[in-house]
Amino acid sequence: MGSKIFKTLDEQVQILRAKNLIVDDALYAKDIILRENYFFLMGYRHLFMDEVNSKQFKDGATFRELYSLFYFDRQLRNIMFKNILIIENNCKSIFSYILSQKYGYKENDYLRPSNYNTSSERARQVNDLLKKMKRQIRVNGNQHEATKHYINNYGYIPLWVVVKVLSFGITSELYTIMKSSDQKEIAKEFGLDHALLQTFLPILSNYRNLCAHEDILFEHRTQKEIPDTKYHEVLNIPKINDEYIYGKGDVFSVVIIFKYMLSKDDFRLFINEITYELEHLAGKLSAISINKVLDRMGFPVNYKSLLDFE
Repeated sequence: MGSKIFKTLDEQVQILRAKNLIVDDALYAKDIILRENYFFLMGYRHLFMDEVNSKQFKDGATFRELYSLFYFDRQLRNIMFKNILIIENNCKSIFSYILSQKYGYKENDYLRPSNYNTSSERARQVNDLLKKMKRQIRVNGNQHEATKHYINNYGYIPLWVVVKVLSFGITSELYTIMKSSDQKEIAKEFGLDHALLQTFLPILSNYRNLCAHEDILFEHRTQKEIPDTKYHEVLNIPKINDEYIYGKGDVFSVVIIFKYMLSKDDFRLFINEITYELEHLAGKLSAISINKVLDRMGFPVNYKSLLDFE
């Protein structure tokens, strides 16, 4: 396989035109390519490619709508990210409160293996995770004012402060090693079954990392899926082979998680912001319809009806 060689901005525009993409303003296109990166922009090409010749763009597809999809995904990431952070903060606060209340708040308390699931199936995971927590405390403890304050003044960091330096991945895994009674007590604060919360958290963590690293979001799929919920049913989401086609491991599955875990006001604001961005994108598209984007996202066209249900 031959190596890729450097291409100038003019050459990159020529390549796009040779692939049947309409570039009506070369200066505009070159400015976007320089700022956003040709490689990253082309990650959004798939919806615009010809069904017969997959290496060519559809007739009528334009650079402007390709960039519009790229920009929409950036806005979508920002909206999703801030709402995942709300849930992350809620989880960290509730976890630390309940564990501190039951077992103590110093490192020797919340890092004691006996305070977690002591079954043989979980023993290795418990020890490995507590080691990860110790490592994150050691590496990140002196980088935050709150943790530095407790280290310097008290010689320890209470759990409600240490959660500041724990990743959401560590936090979500922490839930899996808790005793069943603690899991249920925490899940009750969210109005959820503990098994459902255990399913939700790693999916949120996956999407959080994707948003933070500015990867393509709108068509992302996770390996883990959420179970069928009442919202799949009330939205009349179609099935193939008795499986719902939307809202399982796609972006819409995160929307369903938001419905369960955000406050009513936060969820309504989220839906309004998503709707604004989708409508804005719809006005920019010509070669494809907004429904094609919704389908790739896993969104049913009646997604806003979620606001009508408890």
